[in-house]
Amino acid sequence: MIDRARVSLEGRKGLVTGIANAQSIAWGCAQAFRGLGAELAVTYLNDKAKPFVEPLAREVEATLFMPLDLRVEGQLEAVFARIEKEWGRLDFVLHSIAYAPKEDLQGRVVDCSKAGFLLAMEISCWSFIRMAKLAEPLMDRGGALFCMTYYGSQMVVEHYGIMGPVKAALESATRYLAAELGPKGIRVHAISPGPLKTRAASGIPEFDELLHKAQEKAPVRSLVSIDDVGLATAYLATDAARLITGDVVYIDGGYHIID
Repeated sequence: MIDRARVSLEGRKGLVTGIANAQSIAWGCAQAFRGLGAELAVTYLNDKAKPFVEPLAREVEATLFMPLDLRVEGQLEAVFARIEKEWGRLDFVLHSIAYAPKEDLQGRVVDCSKAGFLLAMEISCWSFIRMAKLAEPLMDRGGALFCMTYYGSQMVVEHYGIMGPVKAALESATRYLAAELGPKGIRVHAISPGPLKTRAASGIPEFDELLHKAQEKAPVRSLVSIDDVGLATAYLATDAARLITGDVVYIDGGYHIID
């Protein structure tokens, strides 16, 4: 007999970062988390982004709405301090943030600047480790941490450039965090969607060609949607997935298994 409570997020509280607009992967996840009953805290990048994110935060009835620019010293800590003050605990965190300077992203890896590489690593990888550190004391009953990665971490994908090595580091960090936090009941997942038309993807040259290739080669012959990613991610936040941790979860129609 299936225990429906194990596939529910009723009574759970989660932080969702990285929503830029209604095409964002983080937005698909936020809708799915809320659909399973979770209470959400949502962040926005800055005042310029706020008008695009605030209506979405209202749609999922987010009780906390806060700015989060990882390049602003202390802002990440302020987000977790408010969560601790308002909620006193946390059940899951979604890290859906990545960045690399355009000149480094669109060039060869061998030509990337030191400053560009370090910034990409800080925003796209180290910040997830920092989030895990801040979330740990708030997850005294266990929880789940999610980050977003891509197939270009494992195989050379044309035009993905510097983000390939950065995402590889993020996936390795996922495994180490899962091992270290597992005894406390905290699970860690790297979610790897297939190509999606998001604002972040718009910075990748020839992205439409990548989309066409993915649809043509994926076993299910279909592109993934933010809803597909959201539903799978939300499931992993439930107790039904309590023994799944430390891996890269591909949501790409099987594209990653095809040569």
